[in-house]
Amino acid sequence: MNDTNEKPPQDAALTFDTPEYPGHAALLQRLGDRSIVLVGIMGCGKSTVGRRLAQRLHLPFVDADTEIERAANMTVSEIFATHGEPYFRSGEERVISRLLGEGPQVLATGGGAFMSEATRAEIAAHGVSVWLRADLETVMTRVRKRPTRPLLQNPDPEGTMRALLEKRNPVYALAEMEVHSRDVPHETVVDDIIAALEANLPGRDA
Repeated sequence: MNDTNEKPPQDAALTFDTPEYPGHAALLQRLGDRSIVLVGIMGCGKSTVGRRLAQRLHLPFVDADTEIERAANMTVSEIFATHGEPYFRSGEERVISRLLGEGPQVLATGGGAFMSEATRAEIAAHGVSVWLRADLETVMTRVRKRPTRPLLQNPDPEGTMRALLEKRNPVYALAEMEVHSRDVPHETVVDDIIAALEANLPGRDA
């Protein structure tokens, strides 16, 4: 993991504010010990955008799939191939539950994580969920650059992705906030996430 996983000094979140990005200290005070949890289909930008969001807010960034691989000492593809998807999903629930106890942070989840009712409940209790909504064309352009996605190892990856979007989008829509992930600079999507948080994030006493 890179150094964005390192916790900032105890009072960093309370004092961080710059002329370039005013208001972030107040936003982080409202966040408290909750995590900003990015959800959405594979290829929607959770990890790439999440790293930049974490840097902007001076928070640690954690990728749930990376932590699962660390715990299992296997890649996600190897876990799927060796043990199957149900085994992976069970481990995913446990790892995300543990990570949510380590906030505040920006947590990028795997594409199927939010489908778990138990995980959604954990996120609601300890985090703020943000759905990075992306269309089929956008995610297919991105996932073709990384041909190791276990669920797309079949003769019709686009058809599989279309079916996944149809099945999962109604569940992703249960997230507290929605941001459109599209073909724009990553910093633009970061700006959109921060705007959504500022508009919708309740205070600690809300």
